[in-house]
Order: sequence, then C-alpha cells, then structure tokens
Amino acid sequence: MNKVLITGGAGFIGCNAAKRFLERGDEVIVFDNLSRKGTDKNLNWLKKQNGHLIFVKGDIRSRNSVNALFKNFGKIDLVLHMAAQVAVTTSVVSPREDFEINALGTLNLLEAIRVSKVRPVIINASTNKVYGGMESIKVKEGQKRYQYKQLPYGISERESISFCSPYGCSKGAAEQYILDYSKIYGIKTVNFRQSCIYGPRQFGVEDQGWAAHFIIASVLKKKITIYGDGKQVRDILYIDDLIDAFIKVYRNINKTNGKSYNIGGGKYNSVSLLEFIDLLEDSSNKKVKSKFRDWRPADQRIYISDIRLAKKDFDWTPKVGVKKGINLLFKWIKENKDLFNDF
Repeated sequence: MNKVLITGGAGFIGCNAAKRFLERGDEVIVFDNLSRKGTDKNLNWLKKQNGHLIFVKGDIRSRNSVNALFKNFGKIDLVLHMAAQVAVTTSVVSPREDFEINALGTLNLLEAIRVSKVRPVIINASTNKVYGGMESIKVKEGQKRYQYKQLPYGISERESISFCSPYGCSKGAAEQYILDYSKIYGIKTVNFRQSCIYGPRQFGVEDQGWAAHFIIASVLKKKITIYGDGKQVRDILYIDDLIDAFIKVYRNINKTNGKSYNIGGGKYNSVSLLEFIDLLEDSSNKKVKSKFRDWRPADQRIYISDIRLAKKDFDWTPKVGVKKGINLLFKWIKENKDLFNDF
C-alpha cells in the first residue's frame, strides 16, 4: 500500500485519480481549496467511495499549509501535483494570480519536500502550452481540419519550448523547477505535458475542458461557441488512460525520473472541433447548435502529441478511442444532468 498525496485532488483529474488509487488499496490525501466550480460535488462523491481517504482544505499558495502536509502525514510515496490555474484566458486577465498558483505554488511544494525528510515521487501536470504558438511548424489546411506538413506523429519532446501566454510562462516555470529539483536535490520528479484530458466529473467551460463543455451544452440544448474556424485540431485523452500513465510512470521511476513527457491521445486520437461536433451529433442523434467568434489569443491551429517516448520508456499508449470516449462521456453527463443545473 502506498500513501498518495493529490494536490488539487477535488478537481476533475484529481478526483478520478483519487478514486483509482483508493480502489488499489492506497491511502489517499486530497489537498484542495475547493475554489473551482464543481470541486465540492467531486469531493462529496469521493467521500462515498470505499477506502482510506483524508481531505485537507488548503491553498497551494500557502507555504504553511503545504509544509504541514509533510509534517503531519509522515512518509508519502507519491505526489500527483494537479493544483493549478488551468485557463489561458484567465491568465491573460489575471497574470499575477496565475503565476502565484502555478509557479509559486509548485515551488512551495518542492520546498516543503526539500526541507522535510520525506522523499516522494512527484508527477507534475504540465501542459502542451509550454510549446507556445509553434509558428515555425508548417501546417496545411484541409476541409475540416488543419494538418502538420512534416510531423506524422505530432510534436515530440525535442521541440523547443516557447512560452506564449502568462499561463504558458507559469506552467513552464513550474516545469523547470520540477526538473531542476530532480537534478540538484535528488527528488524524483516527472512532468506530463498533457493535452486535452476529458471524462466524467469534468465541469468543462468555454476556456477549459472544451470537450466536456461541448457535450454538456449539447445535453442541455445550449448553443456552443466555436472560436476560430473550427478546424483547429487537438489530440484528446480519456481520463482512464491518463491515470494508467500515472501508475506506469511511477512504477518505472528509475527510468523516467527527471524527464518531461508529452501525454495526449496521439495521432490516432486527434480531432478537429468540427469533427468532434459531427461525432457528438452521432452520439446524441440530434443537431448541435453552434456559433462562430474570432480566434482567441495563443490558440494553436493544431497540436498533436508525439507519445512514442512514453511508449518506449514506460510502455504506455491510450486504449480509449475518440468515438468511444465521447460516447462514454455523453452517457455519463446525460445520466447526471442534475450536476449541471447551474451550467
């Protein structure tokens, strides 16, 4: 049995990960300030699961709160660092808050571990936004999607990082601290540059969690706003596959320590917004209402993760395809419409 700390553990990814680790028989500590919409609902759901769950209300920006985690709970084996400000648009409006949560919050976590005798493995949720706008990557336009001209597998970890928004800067800074604390202080760390994770218990909104947002709007018969032309492409990854990656990278930490991995659906699970709406209409058997608006700042025309390094280092590939994932999430949202009364 392991002791697992999940910062932001009442969020979408955090609560799903907590449930999986509880099912494995691990002790799970959830640390969250419950500021994000839906986290209270996720926490109530988590408390109904079987297993040893501890909830600590606290803010990643508070040094004292974070330090207390490593003073009060003894040996912690694994930290999933999910606590974050997660929207590019919010970072543009409130860059200081974005920095304090993402960069300073990560430093607080690393420092708390450094000054304690606890030496857990840290898996940090980073983002594909650390690659910036990737303006130098050649792209061609098709009827319903953009495509890379010369990258058949997508963007690899060899691509230069180039932060392009306050969000990209704060997450990029956090990622570099994660890597440096592995090199300098011997703390075992891994970064996941995640791309469009989706699944149950995701309260998606326009500027974050777009896949869930589209499905929620469809179920509630509300109009979807498409920013840009709808041909922009993302590789989407179902939540169960992400949690599989957490477990596998932890098991192989002697090989994965000090590395950053692109973690997404990969080229076989890439989809444009227009294609996603087509699949959603197939799932719902009804027309999806939509409207178009101007492009948003720093919105990449296409981003697909090259996930071959993850396959090589810890034998991970996604199992849930796009169509199956959309159907699963559509079914869950339809069965839990009451959770979205204030959508």
